[in-house]
Amino acid sequence: MIDFLLSGDALLALLTLTFLEVVLGIDNIVFISIAASKLPKEKRAKATNVGLLLALVQRIILLFFVSFLTQLEKPFLLVEEGWITFALSWQSVILILGGIFLLYKSTTEIMEKVDIGGHDEIEEKVKPTISLQKVLIQIILIDFIFSIDSILTAVGMTNGISPNPNHALVIMIIAVVISMIIMIVFANKIRVFIEKNPSMQILGLSFLMLIGFLLITEGAHLSDTVVFGKSIGAIPKGYLYFAIVFSLGIEFINIRMRKKNRKVKKELK
Repeated sequence: MIDFLLSGDALLALLTLTFLEVVLGIDNIVFISIAASKLPKEKRAKATNVGLLLALVQRIILLFFVSFLTQLEKPFLLVEEGWITFALSWQSVILILGGIFLLYKSTTEIMEKVDIGGHDEIEEKVKPTISLQKVLIQIILIDFIFSIDSILTAVGMTNGISPNPNHALVIMIIAVVISMIIMIVFANKIRVFIEKNPSMQILGLSFLMLIGFLLITEGAHLSDTVVFGKSIGAIPKGYLYFAIVFSLGIEFINIRMRKKNRKVKKELK
């Protein structure tokens, strides 16, 4: 086993898979940050750390049921109507329901922030009304949805790397553990940054809306959905990540400009 893990193919697969898990985990961190912000300040760090640890345990457990997860790709319902056809699988159902949940969650959060008003008013007037247990349940559910996609991707990447299937499983577990450790180290810093910058909260919720829409279209694509003779294609994730990085770049510039303007105003006073 040690000789295999130290081989060039295994190390390359491990590095690639770890990077992929970290990138895909950004979605998780954004959602956890938004969900934890509903708790009292003294519980937010705990919710973030415990949520990620539970997500780690859940992903490792799911990895031992890879054969079950691959069965989720098989269609169980075929619908052929005049204007729509699709072959529904449990994987597509999970992705579509997860996308709908993210759209609902992000939309209601944005409406709540807009209705309440500014960030200072939120801190003063709004008391957290959600328990730690409910936040953790939300984190586990959304991580399960993201895990299905990432684990099946990991299976495809490690397929055929070794005649021994346990070797691929070990690589996937190590990649998941390393990526989760990286996320735990940076998750609270990202959460605090989002909390201190109200505009980042809205931007994060907007990202969740995009991810929700992406999950719905991906679920429809996996079920070979055809509407009015037009098949629904998968949206490349690179487009989403480019939009996120571009938006974050613009927002960082805005944050620096606002800080500079406040500094100038203080100096003028």
